[in-house]
Amino acid sequence: MKIALDAMGGDFAPEAAVHGALKALNATNSIEMYLTGNEQQINELLPSPKPEHLHIIPTTQVVSMYDKGSRVFKEKPDSSLVKGIELLKNDVVDAFVSAGHTGAILSTAALFLGRIEGARRPALGAYIQTDLGAKILCDVGANPDAKPHHLLQFAVMASLYLDHVEGIKNPKIGLINIGVEPGKGSELYRETYELFKNKLPTFIGNVEGRNIITSEADVLICDGFVGNTIIKFAEGWITLFSDLIKKKIKEKVTYQIGAKLLYPVLESISNQFDYEEHGGSPLLGVKGVCIVAHGSSSSKAIKNSILLAKKCVNQQLVSDIQIGISEHLGVKN
Repeated sequence: MKIALDAMGGDFAPEAAVHGALKALNATNSIEMYLTGNEQQINELLPSPKPEHLHIIPTTQVVSMYDKGSRVFKEKPDSSLVKGIELLKNDVVDAFVSAGHTGAILSTAALFLGRIEGARRPALGAYIQTDLGAKILCDVGANPDAKPHHLLQFAVMASLYLDHVEGIKNPKIGLINIGVEPGKGSELYRETYELFKNKLPTFIGNVEGRNIITSEADVLICDGFVGNTIIKFAEGWITLFSDLIKKKIKEKVTYQIGAKLLYPVLESISNQFDYEEHGGSPLLGVKGVCIVAHGSSSSKAIKNSILLAKKCVNQQLVSDIQIGISEHLGVKN
């Protein structure tokens, strides 16, 4: 399997991307990596001799967070991001991974790859691990403005992702809202509630923010503005909580002794909520496997994003979403 990686995308590029690619190659012998980016910078980070299954696609431009996402494919056609998606478009590779500009990935992928028939808007689904099992929150940033029928499609696509990639059959669907009652929320969420109730057999109702982790829902649906706010708050809170524990432990010797005894427990909890353990988020709804990794991804997160891309290809995620949209929403092929 061939996977393209945007080596210049992310806060710690190209180091994190290159080292993540090397870790992925060490983790499995069934992939070939195509790194797009500055050839000299990439080569400086590679061992000698270069791994047999790693290829460099030289580019001269880099997409920054200050670029307008919708114009990147025109203004920076020789960027690592655009060239990586072009490789997927031209069937040179089977999947694309980037920790770069989310808006640019979304716009370029939608234009170059096209949308799955019947998918009006692509969406980003973020994986959440809990004591009750895996959940997916969708959308987490691709669509800050959405309509009820968009949220319905997000629910179908996210459910199929959990089914085919995570092995969760007939996942339960919940709608993020400010209250559990059907009449709660804005007009968007009230209309969406009625649509879900009529169209989705596994819809269990509204889910309040405080119950996201403990809810029975496997799929949690909202517009991109709400989802992005939730996921970034969660990431910030987990980091703050972890730093606070470390600070408190240093205050007293007795705390340090106790911390040593509790270290396996603390490490297990930390790993459970570490987004790097799972990797990036799939861009659902486009005709190709695109994994959008967190901008601050380390080499570990990049490695796991690559392995996630491999899993999505093996499980035929794109074709299954097409079938699912056709069956659930009456879209004809």
